Amino acid sequence: MERVILLNSDYTFLNVLSWKKAVTLIVKGKVEVLKATDKIIHNMERTVKIAIPLILRLLKMVRTLYKTKVPFSKANVIARDNFSCVYCGKKRGNFNIDHLVPKSRGGKSTWENCVSSCKKCNSKKSNRLPSEAGMFLKKRPYQPTIHEFLQLKMNKLGIKKILEEYVYN
Repeated sequence: MERVILLNSDYTFLNVLSWKKAVTLIVKGKVEVLKATDKIIHNMERTVKIAIPLILRLLKMVRTLYKTKVPFSKANVIARDNFSCVYCGKKRGNFNIDHLVPKSRGGKSTWENCVSSCKKCNSKKSNRLPSEAGMFLKKRPYQPTIHEFLQLKMNKLGIKKILEEYVYN
């Protein structure tokens, strides 16, 4: 599946789209194509040909997702922790959210109290503090800024590299 980068009208990163959604936006006249791939699609009659886009820019500015701060969610905590377990460093598999101070001990679901962990480490820590379980964090939890968070997501999806190639070519 081809991924297409969608930029706001001021060239800030917004999202990643499927090529089908991207072509729909092109046909509706809502975007301009900044860079396209070599792959061509066409309609049944072969009267319309469109190169599958790689980078699109919206013609009208849209409000960004986050106004003042990154919302707390499981997906965002895992993205902040670089899609890895903060205890063992494992990068693959399903991750859980682990409360450093367990909920049963009054721990809250906040950026500073929650980390991503693999199921094995989460089970090992159980309902204890990391120090009680003999476990140590590879990375301290923090609340990311909007800029940091978007950079993390762009790096994970490989978007930063594509945008750098676009700017320098």
